[in-house]
Parts: sequence; C-alpha cells; structure tokens
Amino acid sequence: MSLKEAAPPVPPPAAPPSGARRRGSGARSGARKRSGKWWIPWLFLAPALILFVYFKFIPMAQAVSMSVQEVRPYLGNTWVGTANYVEILSSEGFRSATWNTILLAIGQTFGSMALGFGLALLVEGQTRKLTFIRSAAFLPVVVPIAVVAELWRIMYHPTSDGLLNQVIGLIGLGPSGFINDPDTSLASIAVTGIWRGAPYDMMIFLAGLAGIDRGLYEAATVDGASTKQRILHVTLPGLRPVFAILFVLAAVRGFRSFTEVFLLTNGGPNGSTEVVMTLIYKLGLEQNRLGVGSAGAVLLFVATLILTVCVQLLRKRRAV
Repeated sequence: MSLKEAAPPVPPPAAPPSGARRRGSGARSGARKRSGKWWIPWLFLAPALILFVYFKFIPMAQAVSMSVQEVRPYLGNTWVGTANYVEILSSEGFRSATWNTILLAIGQTFGSMALGFGLALLVEGQTRKLTFIRSAAFLPVVVPIAVVAELWRIMYHPTSDGLLNQVIGLIGLGPSGFINDPDTSLASIAVTGIWRGAPYDMMIFLAGLAGIDRGLYEAATVDGASTKQRILHVTLPGLRPVFAILFVLAAVRGFRSFTEVFLLTNGGPNGSTEVVMTLIYKLGLEQNRLGVGSAGAVLLFVATLILTVCVQLLRKRRAV
C-alpha cells in the first residue's frame, strides 16, 4: 500500500499486559526447567555458539593479548605493555587512515540510508511488480564483493572511453580519474559502498514502514496534508527506531570497510584511500608487525563499541 492510498485502519488485537507476559514467560521457563528439558534450546544453539567462540571470540581475545606483546613467531612473544598503542597512535599513517575511515563511514552511512529510504518509499506496496523490483534492487547485497569491486573498477576506467566518464561527458564533465585520482578516489569508493549498502537499508526501511499505523496517514490526508508533509510528520517519526538501528549497522559497516578498498585501490593512490582496516592488514600480514596491527584492531573495536553504546543510550533516553 502506498502513502497515497491509505486503507481504513484495522484495530489491532488487544495485547496482554507486559507484567502478564513476563509472568507467562517466567512460568514457561520454570516449567521447562522442572521438566528437565532446559538444555534443548542450548542444544540447537550449540553449533552456532561453537563456531562463534572458535572463529570470533577466541581470535578477539588473542588480538587483545597480542596488542601488548611484541609478537615473534617461533621465538616467543615478549611483553611490551602499551608500547604498541603508543607507536600506532603516534603514527602519522594511522591518523591519516583514521580520518579517511571516518570520512568513508560518514559518507557511506548517510548516503546508503538516504538512498535506501528513497527506494523504500518508491517500492512500498503489495503488487507483484513491486515484489520483482524489490528483489532486483536487493541483488547488489547478495553479489560477492569481489565481483562488485571488479565491475566498479571497469566502470571507473579513467579514460574518456570509461563507462562513467562517458555518462558524465553527456553533461560536459570529465573525464575523471575516479579511483586513480587522489582527489576523487575516496569519494568513488564511498559511492561503491552506498550502491551496495542502500538495498540492505531499503529492506529494513520497508519492514519499518509496514509497522506504521495506516490510520495516521488517513487522518493526515483528511486534514489536507501533502505527501511531503505526511513523510515529514508521520513516516519519519514512525521510523525513528529504524533509523537508530540502521545508523549503528551502517556505521559499523563503514568503519569495517576493507574488501572494496583493498580490491579497488589497496589504499592508493598516495595513501588517499588508506583506511584503518587496510593499514592493520599491511602492518600485520605484510610487515609482520602483528603486535602493532593488533593494537590498531583493538582501538577500532573500542571506537565501534563506544559508538554503539552511545546510540543505545540516546535511544533509551528518548524512549523514557
């Protein structure tokens, strides 16, 4: 259903009081424990938990341990305390990579959210044609990032024969160097990230739009509100929790940008697209400075954690 065609509101079924729900859930949990089958849910979760512990949490703990050591494979590590953190924080390359990461995260976060929100408004509805369009729009998310990077590399060809240079040539611009030009390389990577992340944001926006009370649109229409006013005063306030969740997800995605940067530019030209993840990769696996690289990874994790906690605290404060 579109914003212009609001159906008569259907009163939702009365939900039980929250206290009754909690008592019911607690009663079911207590009954399950008394019956001796409390371990069944954990049994189903065990394969995923084992994989997470082995491939996520144990490497994370090892990275924290390595960040305070000088890692010497086969020779034994030595304790260096905070020396790795001091070294990477005083590095001009790390500060430059951090600034590039912040710019890339901001551009990709707001760009993908704005494009995803616009796409969600355009494809909101129940017809079969819209279902096909939504599936087609979601394709960039499921295409391997290596394929996406190669496609964009071809489109970013820096000569006048390049696809995008031909497009901007129609309006009298270009040719541009795109990823080969230090002035435009970071923006070009941000565009690639927006193109790939916007469909994912679109699907979450569609789920949020389905939860907005249609009676509000009908009331706004009766009051003579235009489409723009319904979006500003009904849709956007109704999607506030969705924006908060998407902001965290998109920001984390932006901070962890690695594959597209590595495949498109590998940090070049002249370090203009060097981000924290590519710098950590080079420190750890190319220069064999695993301790310093681990310190950078821990700092990136702390920054992401602080951002997530701040957004959650702001959400709770507004919800009170």
